[in-house]
Amino acid sequence: MQRTVVRCADGHVFSTASFPMQQAERLGPGRLVRCPRCARLRSAVPVILQKR
Repeated sequence: MQRTVVRCADGHVFSTASFPMQQAERLGPGRLVRCPRCARLRSAVPVILQKR
């Protein structure tokens, strides 16, 4: 299972295995996931990692 690095609405960065990237009737890349730092459902978006 592929893991995705995401950032929640509070700015916490974490990885999750359950981040479906579906294009069906959704606006934008955000999804609701449970943040392990604040333990609440938060809107999260994928983090774009840059290679150095």
